[in-house]
Amino acid sequence: MSAFHPGPLPARLMALVAGGAVLVAAGALLVARSGNPPAEAPASSVMPGHAHAESAAGAAPTSRPASVVKPVSCEALPNVPGKSITTVTVDFPPGAYTPAHRHPGSVTAYVIKGAVRSQMAGGPPQVYGPGTSWFEPPGALHMFAENASAAEPAQILAVFVADDNCGPLVIPEK
Repeated sequence: MSAFHPGPLPARLMALVAGGAVLVAAGALLVARSGNPPAEAPASSVMPGHAHAESAAGAAPTSRPASVVKPVSCEALPNVPGKSITTVTVDFPPGAYTPAHRHPGSVTAYVIKGAVRSQMAGGPPQVYGPGTSWFEPPGALHMFAENASAAEPAQILAVFVADDNCGPLVIPEK
C-alpha cells in the first residue's frame, strides 16, 4: 500500500492519526493545562464550568455531570517545528455537558462509544455516534458538547495539533 492509499478504512484512520491529523472534541474537550507538561500526565481531570451552561435543547441552567479528560500522549511533531500532537480520551457520563469553548489548535473528535451531541458556531447541533468524527479549526467557537443519552455513557478520542508544550488546549468562552 502507498501513503496515498494506505488500505482499509481502519488502517487509513490510524495512518491519519499517526501522521498528525486530528481526532477530537467533540464538544467535551476542556483540557486546561498550561506551561510545560508534567513528567507524567495526570490520570484524569474533570472539566470545569458545566454547572451553569444551558443544554442544546435550551433547558434552563442546571448542574450536570462533568466530562472527564484522560491524557493519552503528547509528542512534538519533528516535521512541524513548534507544534505538538496531543491525544486524550474524553468520557461523558450520562447527561454530561461541556459549555462553549475554543481551541488554539486544530482538533478532531472521534466517537468511540455512545452518542455525543455537538454544535459548532454557525451550524446546527448534530449527534455523532460510534465511528463518526468532527473537526474544529483553530479558534472556532464550539458552542457545546454533551452526552446525547441520560442513561448511557459516551466516550471520544480527541487529537489536538497545537503549539509545543501540549497546552493549554482549551480557551473557555466567557
